[in-house]
Amino acid sequence: MTFGEQPAYLRVAGDLRQKIVDGQLPPHTRLPSQARIRQEYGVSDTVALEARKVLMAEGLVEGRSGSGTYVRERPVPRRISRSGYRPTGGATPFRQEQADGEGRGTWESSSEQSEASVAVAERLGIEPGERVMCTRYLYREGGEAMMLSTSWEPLAVTGRTPVMLPEEGPVGGMGVVERMSAIDVIVDNVTEEVGARPGLAEELLVLGGVPGHVVLVVQRTFYASGRPVETADVVIPADRYRVAYHLPVK
Repeated sequence: MTFGEQPAYLRVAGDLRQKIVDGQLPPHTRLPSQARIRQEYGVSDTVALEARKVLMAEGLVEGRSGSGTYVRERPVPRRISRSGYRPTGGATPFRQEQADGEGRGTWESSSEQSEASVAVAERLGIEPGERVMCTRYLYREGGEAMMLSTSWEPLAVTGRTPVMLPEEGPVGGMGVVERMSAIDVIVDNVTEEVGARPGLAEELLVLGGVPGHVVLVVQRTFYASGRPVETADVVIPADRYRVAYHLPVK
């Protein structure tokens, strides 16, 4: 194959993709059948099948049992704003993670003690196997699942204190900065690293995606005088949201 050439299935997928983008194949339209693709493009059944698989992996089409393959609705990405700004007046941290300043979100959470994995231990600066409080969150906006988060806090910091359970106690639900402050641990730095990967099956089941959909993963860690006191993975559907950062200029 010479430079610039593409396999036949990618050329077919590219043409169908362009028709979807241009609106020639609008949402909810049935994708041409495998036989129709074979006939129209002069390719084999294998090529036609592989082209359809590419479009499914990209999340452009979806299969419906006993009916065929259809063009998916393409959502307009909304913005999730993240910054170091902490609003006054008792606003919860979730307010700054919503798609707009007027949003009103809800969340569900569950916490349990566990042992730090090698990866989590490295992020928290502790030994693998040390006890941590693991809290899982599901965030919703307008009833729609928009974000997942899993956080870990070393029990060496919060154990046997009023803030050991992030969503309970006098400052439950107020976020890491406020909770740590309540036990005289002053958070003075936070880092976030953004990456992307295919969503796990259990994540996409909750977030409403299909196999192959990409998610954004924000790996966040809070520090107090250089010591990590909380780390979390925030998982966001990449086709529905964009992460926007507001960074102060010093």
